[in-house]
Amino acid sequence: MELWQKLIRESVHTVDELVEKFNIDRKDAEALDEFFQARVNPYYLSLIRYPGDPIWLQVVPNKAELDDFDALDDPLMEEAMSPVPNITHRYPDRALFLVTSQCGIYCRFCTRKRKVGDYEKISMKGLESAFKYLEEHTEIRDIILSGGDPLMLTDAMLEKILQRLRSMKHIEIIRLGTRMPVVLPQRITQKLCNMIKKYHPVYVNTHFNHPWEITSESSKACEMLSDAGVPVGNQMVIMKDINDDPAVVKELMQMLLKIRVRPYYMYMTDETKGANHFRTSIETGQKIAESLRGHTSGLAVPHFVIDAPGGGGKIPLHPNYVLHMDEEKIILRNFKNEVYSYKNYADKNNPNGYKTKKKVKSKTKKKAAPKKKQEVLVFEEV
Repeated sequence: MELWQKLIRESVHTVDELVEKFNIDRKDAEALDEFFQARVNPYYLSLIRYPGDPIWLQVVPNKAELDDFDALDDPLMEEAMSPVPNITHRYPDRALFLVTSQCGIYCRFCTRKRKVGDYEKISMKGLESAFKYLEEHTEIRDIILSGGDPLMLTDAMLEKILQRLRSMKHIEIIRLGTRMPVVLPQRITQKLCNMIKKYHPVYVNTHFNHPWEITSESSKACEMLSDAGVPVGNQMVIMKDINDDPAVVKELMQMLLKIRVRPYYMYMTDETKGANHFRTSIETGQKIAESLRGHTSGLAVPHFVIDAPGGGGKIPLHPNYVLHMDEEKIILRNFKNEVYSYKNYADKNNPNGYKTKKKVKSKTKKKAAPKKKQEVLVFEEV
């Protein structure tokens, strides 16, 4: 048994452990366990500094989850866009492939808590029909392996999936959506990295939410993936009392770049059942986004998006830098609130835009300048 598997087995997950470790009322612990079970592995548990801190809030069950009944189990309509078990096909050229129900920890804000932890909801039995769907739909060029967490699979099982996908000539990109580098970095071994290298291009999107999650262990895990030629990106969710502070997010983004992780997405919290107490205002998200643009490297600025309820996909949100726009110009402000104007030139999409004035040729002919007489040099014999 590998170390990461041992740590999974030692996770806090029973009602008795929730009562003992986190001082949760037993009645509440029983109700929370029925709603969405807990899993906190010893490594991630060790990152908690005090009750209610940004690490605690992400994984320790909270009775506030039981008061949130107005949200949907499946706000992103993944089931409606699932043509066969384990596949969600929302975008034209890419698909989500769920390969396991298990995770290294169970995040309390999880948007897929209706499935995660339930072997019957994301079953290995559905893999063959998923493979056949992907083989038949040659418009799909990009696959995202998720779940659960695909790195909960053994190296051998994950390699079987990668091999099968690489046998499909139309699939160009394979992505692994995994929180393991953050919550159980011991899972990232040299053996795993060597195996993944055989199936490039493979990308990893991971999920750091707070600077305290960047430790020597998680840094090493991300750097091992990078050294194996795997580009690593980060997807962060804005959550109340965890990272709803511009200074915290800026620190996180800058620290990520130091361990070669590229900030990719910054999400508003999904409207998932049990997650209401994590939600912030959209204005808070915009304030955080504005605190990054121009105030730090562009590499440290992720796309700020809402994953639209009802299956609309990711829709970008931006602070409003446009003060005025018409056919001939746009008036902008920068990160210092300084104002600038930029001409909106005419073209096929804007025929009435600003037109460059052509130079008018004069009809009167200029008199040619008189030619200079060439001097003739005469060489006399001496």
